[in-house]
Amino acid sequence: MTAPTQEETQVKEKSQISLTGIKPTGTPHLGNYLGAIKPALGLVENYKAFYFIADYHGLTTIRDKQEMKQHTYEVAATWLALGLDPNEVVFYRQSDIPEVFELTWVLSCFAGKGWLNRAHAYKSMADANSESGRDTDDGVNMGLYNYPVLMAADIILFNTNVVPVGQDQRQHLEMARDIANAFNYVYGDTLVPPDALILEDVATIPGLDGRKMSKSYGNTVELFAAPKQLRKQVMQIVTNSQTPEEPKNPDENNIFNIYKHFATPEQIAENRKKYTQGGVGYGDLKQELFELLDVTFSAPRERYNELMANKKEIDAILERGAATARPIARKTLGKVRRKIGID
Repeated sequence: MTAPTQEETQVKEKSQISLTGIKPTGTPHLGNYLGAIKPALGLVENYKAFYFIADYHGLTTIRDKQEMKQHTYEVAATWLALGLDPNEVVFYRQSDIPEVFELTWVLSCFAGKGWLNRAHAYKSMADANSESGRDTDDGVNMGLYNYPVLMAADIILFNTNVVPVGQDQRQHLEMARDIANAFNYVYGDTLVPPDALILEDVATIPGLDGRKMSKSYGNTVELFAAPKQLRKQVMQIVTNSQTPEEPKNPDENNIFNIYKHFATPEQIAENRKKYTQGGVGYGDLKQELFELLDVTFSAPRERYNELMANKKEIDAILERGAATARPIARKTLGKVRRKIGID
């Protein structure tokens, strides 16, 4: 038997569905791009790819309606500006798919409370409350507690085969799989149990202070900051006290460890030489990083600003995506309703 050709392999993989949920959580930064956006956009090469803005998931923490709307538009504009092609993939708002919420209730009837008790987000909050002498469930809302069930419905509704997640989200994928299997155990082969696609080689970069870049640390470099603001952020990167004349170790340097993710191999080699030979100050190296980032994100920044100035275009794109997604959702939900004796 001959091995399948590359084209045959790709056709087989394209029959598989991937789904990526994007929570609206504020201004995107370089860490978001490398850790989530870039690898998730790459899925379109091998899968029939679905992407959605998880606005109802955001309700667990966002209570200001204008903030919710603004973050939703920012997320949509970010992904579109960075290469998401709505003609190639299905891109929609979670809130435009009401079938998600009916399926959430059905699946909650097959989700063990013991499973939800062990969910990372809930357990972390409950443990912190206990350690502080507060009631275990102090400040816990049912949205937070039921988060894994809503996530399972998002995934299962579209017959998803794989979901790209980091290790911190793997548990939620396992719960979604357990819930689908629990339903299938009672009603027969109905729902597709999803698999986690762990992106092991996802790049992480240091923030301005050397810790992992994160909004919670306040150490981010914004993706679409205007040049003047971008330069200001880059110039805040923490360095050691070595003089320009001294040779430096690029692998232990915050500037280089951002630079290397956006430069060509030739640029990386040349930049590395500057560190190891000495004779270059940190100010010059930061300027070089700024210029590289400014060039890299110039066109996406322009597209992002265009979209944010014309939110009707974003709405139209998301509405088209929902129009494609809803027939699939209705079909899955109809199958579930028939199995449980409601339809």
